[in-house]
Amino acid sequence: MTETVDCVVIGAGVVGLACARALALQGREVIVLERAEAIGTETSSRHSEVIHAGIYYEPGSLKARFCVEGKLKMYSFMDERGIPFKRLGKLIAATSEDQIASLHQIKERAEKNGVMDLELLSHNEVAAREPELRCVTALWSPSTGVADSHSYMLGLQGDAEDRGAMLAFFAPVESGRIEEDGIILEVGGEGAMTLKAKTVITAAGLHTQELTHRFEGFPKDRIPPWHYCKGNYYSLSGCRAPFSSLIYPAPEQAGLGVHLTLDLAGQARFGPDVEWIDEINYDVDPKRADSFYAAVRKYWPGLPDGSLQPGYAGIRPKIQAPGEPVVDFVIHGPNEHGVAGLVNLYAIESPGMTSSLAIADHVAEMLV
Repeated sequence: MTETVDCVVIGAGVVGLACARALALQGREVIVLERAEAIGTETSSRHSEVIHAGIYYEPGSLKARFCVEGKLKMYSFMDERGIPFKRLGKLIAATSEDQIASLHQIKERAEKNGVMDLELLSHNEVAAREPELRCVTALWSPSTGVADSHSYMLGLQGDAEDRGAMLAFFAPVESGRIEEDGIILEVGGEGAMTLKAKTVITAAGLHTQELTHRFEGFPKDRIPPWHYCKGNYYSLSGCRAPFSSLIYPAPEQAGLGVHLTLDLAGQARFGPDVEWIDEINYDVDPKRADSFYAAVRKYWPGLPDGSLQPGYAGIRPKIQAPGEPVVDFVIHGPNEHGVAGLVNLYAIESPGMTSSLAIADHVAEMLV
């Protein structure tokens, strides 16, 4: 027997939950299908929990637009509900004279994105804030913060359920079929069922492309490639980091460098690095931390030997292969693939949590 439903969101990560909330707030009937046992068990719970300011992204990109818009919405959402967060701020440190120009470029790019609060600090001004930080100068980003990501997702879930949305766990979508008047979804698990939905949003993170390939009648040439990029994090053992704000080195050709983030309890962690993998695994190799010491000591000379211990790993859902240019968020709706009522979310990596409410509002608007 086929059950009929208005909206199905596939994936109960932070973006899926935000989309479910946005649709439920419009008064629509929403079911969230999640193959795991709980919300946010993959990418959404394996990151630095940073609320990004919108500094680095290409002006005019979806990442720039949704990060800046989403940051404001996320702070307001958490503040209204008493969800834990801290505006710790971030220092982007130039450790040599030849990096100063890059800080000016970052500030210019941020302003094009609408981030107008960055401040270039002198060596003495930085030393007054963070005495243990070694740098020539630094950019201060006061709107960068950290959040309790699980509490944030619980808040999104609560809002959605208050408006009638339902969540089904252990409910993997095994296949789909595009029909003229809706989308058929075959759902596995102990409560296996067949659903027919008017609207489907695939917010399945690492699995969106693979899942969409199993939708009969979907144009396969509209599915982008996918690659797994693991980021390993290392925690600080045996001492406490002497910093009260997040510390990022000035960007280099290889990327943003090894940065130091803090959780809400003030515990430091370092990473993520970049490790391209063929299959999903969350193992953290202790030896990969060896390369972190020299990089971190450029801005924190006091990092003790042997203090970096394996923490956890996350996997970024990438479209680009190693060595290829960075790709923006990719959000495909009927205009892109021709299937009415279907929205596919690809490559939603950092700043996905920060952008989640803005992405959700965009998706809801696409479906009006």
